[in-house]
Amino acid sequence: MTVTEEQTPPETRMRYTDTSTRRIAADNAIEYAYRELGEGEVPLILLQHFRGNLDNWDPALMDALAADRRVVAFDNVGVGATTGRTPNTIETMAHGAIAFLEAMDFQRVDLLGFSIGSFVAQEIALIRPDLLRRVALASSAPQGAAGMHGWAPKVIAAVGQPETSPQGYLDVFFAPTETSREAGQQAAGRIFGGRATDRDEPTTWQTRQAQYDAVCAWGIPNHSLLQRVAAIELPVFVANGDSDPMILPRYSHLLAGLLPNSRVTIYPDSAHGFLFQHHSQFAADVHSFLQAATDDETRGTSP
Repeated sequence: MTVTEEQTPPETRMRYTDTSTRRIAADNAIEYAYRELGEGEVPLILLQHFRGNLDNWDPALMDALAADRRVVAFDNVGVGATTGRTPNTIETMAHGAIAFLEAMDFQRVDLLGFSIGSFVAQEIALIRPDLLRRVALASSAPQGAAGMHGWAPKVIAAVGQPETSPQGYLDVFFAPTETSREAGQQAAGRIFGGRATDRDEPTTWQTRQAQYDAVCAWGIPNHSLLQRVAAIELPVFVANGDSDPMILPRYSHLLAGLLPNSRVTIYPDSAHGFLFQHHSQFAADVHSFLQAATDDETRGTSP
């Protein structure tokens, strides 16, 4: 493991907007950019959404998650300030994420995957189950689900163009109601206006193309692939907004039904960015889900 910036312990009791961007070199010759805050024995690793980088996490959510645990967000291969070219398959992205975890010398982690990050989280759980304790999947779907191939034209118009407009962001990440749009305006202010210095590199068009290729391949209808997730025996928390236009809530229910040990929560009056809109409640639900693992370990009853 080679850390290319200062050898310092995790930043604790800080806000996400104040954490520094760090870099670490992995055995795959990639230098990963990451940020961390909070403290705890088992870190919670975050996997970001389509075209998102370190700056696209809502600071309010990050601070709430880190109130009682160590939280680590990172740019996967080719994304933001991380070196390399973004791969165009979910499986390769999963191997890139595992290389980062190995470089950080993490022996066991919890995962929170959001959107395309939730697909990557599923693959990590299949490839390296002994590395994980529990998994949370936000706005997720199983590979091969019918109707998942490609996105609706309005979604592509909103988030698939060279420049994503603020209105396009609101249209996809928040529901078309006054309360959700108001929450979206507040979240956008925190995300895009919260950090003045040490900002991440913007994601490139190459990242957009590669990630969209990976999402399309994931969504090719294939009933036999739906059975893959049955091999994930870890506890899984599946969550979504009730009006998500990008990954419809029915896919969350489908995924939860295929997983042998899962729970599902659908948040009201919200869309793809439900975890930003309902950041306090979602963080509390994630805490409850992960705390159960800690309690099981204390009692000696964990799987």
